[in-house]
Amino acid sequence: MNLFKNQSTARFWSVLGLFAALLLPWILGYYYIQNIRLNNKAKEVTLIREPSQKKQGPDHSQYSLLQQEFETPEQVTEACLYCHNTTAQEVMQTSHWTWSREYVTENGDTIQLGKKNILNNFCIGIQSNEPRCTSCHIGYGWKDDGFDFSEERKIDCLVCHDQTDTYKKFPSGAGYPVTEKKTSAGEEFMPPDYRHIAQNIGSPRIENCGACHFVGGGGNNVKHGDIATELKEVTREVDVHMASDGAGMSCVDCHRTEEHAISGSLYSIASQDTNRIGCSGCHSANPHANEILNLHSARVDCQTCHIPEYAKVSATKMSWDWSTAGKLNPDGSMVVKKDSMGNIIYHSMKGDFTWAKNVEPEYRWFNGIADHYVLGDPVNPNETLNMNPLQGSYADKRSKIIPVKVHRANIIYDVQNEYLINPHLFGKDSTAFWTHFDWHKAAKAGAEATGLAYSGEYGFIASEMTWPINHMVAPREQSLTCIECHDSNGRLSELNDFYLIGRDRHAMLDRIGIGIILLSLIGVTIHSIIRILSKSNRSQTK
Repeated sequence: MNLFKNQSTARFWSVLGLFAALLLPWILGYYYIQNIRLNNKAKEVTLIREPSQKKQGPDHSQYSLLQQEFETPEQVTEACLYCHNTTAQEVMQTSHWTWSREYVTENGDTIQLGKKNILNNFCIGIQSNEPRCTSCHIGYGWKDDGFDFSEERKIDCLVCHDQTDTYKKFPSGAGYPVTEKKTSAGEEFMPPDYRHIAQNIGSPRIENCGACHFVGGGGNNVKHGDIATELKEVTREVDVHMASDGAGMSCVDCHRTEEHAISGSLYSIASQDTNRIGCSGCHSANPHANEILNLHSARVDCQTCHIPEYAKVSATKMSWDWSTAGKLNPDGSMVVKKDSMGNIIYHSMKGDFTWAKNVEPEYRWFNGIADHYVLGDPVNPNETLNMNPLQGSYADKRSKIIPVKVHRANIIYDVQNEYLINPHLFGKDSTAFWTHFDWHKAAKAGAEATGLAYSGEYGFIASEMTWPINHMVAPREQSLTCIECHDSNGRLSELNDFYLIGRDRHAMLDRIGIGIILLSLIGVTIHSIIRILSKSNRSQTK
């Protein structure tokens, strides 16, 4: 059967073939992308582990031991341990108590790694600054390096178990709760009603965890960017898990506890790929209806697509310049400047800050292992110091792409010895920077407290610290689309150690692709010409 009965029909099929050769790949690609989106949205969220059921604990108001008036928080702890007689030993094995973990060095030595010897680029370090830093420790009285970690009565049970929202740690009280006193700003604090609180305790709530974790670094959402006070009451647009109109979950639904050891390791200080929490712990490893998306989960962490931005309600601190600290007004008072949102952008005690809201994360390869800057490690003043580099690469099959916040800061270092200094910031003594604003004295006192030599010459070095983003998961309809990564200016533009379709160009592949297209066009054109000439010759013969 001859489909080309005349010259017009031949031309029609030739042109149709030409357009098909050009448009079919685009049509199929568009259909494929739409199929991914529709299939993914069509599937309900499935769980392989349900959130933990809230258990109603015993009514502690009925216990005669808790009917007494307590004068000190240690007396409350003694009452708790009278019944919970194994709890102290459990608590003392946790990182919430020790503020450290075991770490195996490159040469095989095992050391304790934690806030005692790891510096950060926020408030830098705790040594010589204990009364201020340890206000978030789950203990009482860690005011210097003589704190006894074996004294059971120093455990603070109430900070995690108070259900009254009346128990507060004093900001500079070495872990003790507020007492009947006023701050320098004129704020008046009243001591807690220990009897009332002890009779109203229960499983940790968001408020208990957030009392420390929401305000790390000196204020709400300062440090992490995705862990903030607003998580106590948010909509699902901010966090689908913790929202009252979402899953209504609490911290301990994911951070489950066994013998007071809370699951989950902070990437910024944890050095081993252990005790991690992942989305697959509750969702399956293949949660999507579309298998292409499930294949992504082998090298792309769930958070990468499902947390397109963080700091959604309150701003987070993005940079900190310690080198500008110490400027005072002519009358000797401290300089404080704020931006239009009320965030402090300069303070005499701390220097200059920058803030951001609704922040698009940066992205890193991560295999679960992080390195850390430890006291005494050398620095190169001509390079930016990465204080907690996350290990991983495309070549490392354990690695996945994760979203991160990167905090950048200029921090103090010893110019001649070329290592960081942990400055003495807090205190009323003559060497505390926040009292007398003398970097030289603060550096010397801080070095002595850490056992490092001080050359007498200090400077400031650029640094960065990486904080993986795990909270503020968006509704699925707000998750990233394909083009947001698969584009030359997409979110993964800095991860250039692998070939990404749609983003990267490969000269040989481009030439092969162009060659195939040209050959197809030439073939269609020659076929059309032959058909046309053949038809013309047959017409002339007749």
